[in-house]
Amino acid sequence: MLKKLIISVVVLVITVAIAGLAVRSMALAYLEKPLANSTHEQMLLQVKRGDTARSISARVNQHFARTSNTLDYRLAQFFIGVDRIQAGLYEISPADSWQQFWQKLARGDEKQFKVTLIEGLRFSEWLQQLKQQPYLSAELTTDSLSEQLPFLQDYPSPEGLFLPETYSYRAQTSDLELLTQAHEELERELDDAWRARNRECPVSTPYELLILASIIEKETGIDGERETVASVFCNRLNNGMRLQSDPTTIYGIDDFDGNLTRQHLRTKTPYNTYRIDGLPPTPIAMVSAESLAAAAQPAQTDYFYFVADNSGGHVFSKTLEEHNRAVYKYQIKPHQQDKE
Repeated sequence: MLKKLIISVVVLVITVAIAGLAVRSMALAYLEKPLANSTHEQMLLQVKRGDTARSISARVNQHFARTSNTLDYRLAQFFIGVDRIQAGLYEISPADSWQQFWQKLARGDEKQFKVTLIEGLRFSEWLQQLKQQPYLSAELTTDSLSEQLPFLQDYPSPEGLFLPETYSYRAQTSDLELLTQAHEELERELDDAWRARNRECPVSTPYELLILASIIEKETGIDGERETVASVFCNRLNNGMRLQSDPTTIYGIDDFDGNLTRQHLRTKTPYNTYRIDGLPPTPIAMVSAESLAAAAQPAQTDYFYFVADNSGGHVFSKTLEEHNRAVYKYQIKPHQQDKE
């Protein structure tokens, strides 16, 4: 009798265990199914401190038109665990499962936004772009830059002090945080370029190298030309010649309308390198790592002049006579033909 009872209990236990495993397997299979089909839009879910797992589950169900909130919540609570929730902004895809969803919130795997800050633009243009970025907290005020970004106190201008790059950020990251990161990246690149400079490079400080690189950045966007353009400016500096760079002159003109005139070239400003010796006082644009490298390691050439060839590149010349012929061929003659 006792033996039969024991066998019955064992069978019952095994049956319950098998049933339990079957229920668990079914529940996990359910929780691993997509939240919705691909016709539904992705959801941006803002999770705040104090939000409950039940209320979060209800919001997701409402977005994806699911009608099983209590079941979804209880199964997740029992078989996954919903206690670890990190505040933040999350991107939820209809292809995500409840398993993936609750794991995402437990890890704090927030949506990443990206902003590409472009070389050759001015700091003021960057600020306008940052103001338009979604979910980027605007804390920067231009009337107290040096207080908000203390490293600016060491420089006469914020121009050129941030590395153009694509930066990732989470929702509510501040523009101050992003610019601080961009400055740190710039400092690393500038330090590397300064250490690698060759004897053709005529500047005496890293900041002067940055200024020179910004001029190169504005003069050409062609990778194969940067070192040659750099050689022209370095040759001029080494021989006591003025840089005579249009972009520097333009930078010093208030409300420039796009038409560089002879009067502009004759007007002395701190940035008019037709009228001043050496480098302007600050960079004139944001500088790429490639232009920094070119400024630090210019090609060894005998060029002192260059002119745009109307195809995106430049023609380089060793003498003024050669340069004048190139100017006529590529700049003056085409305009004369257009008028005929």
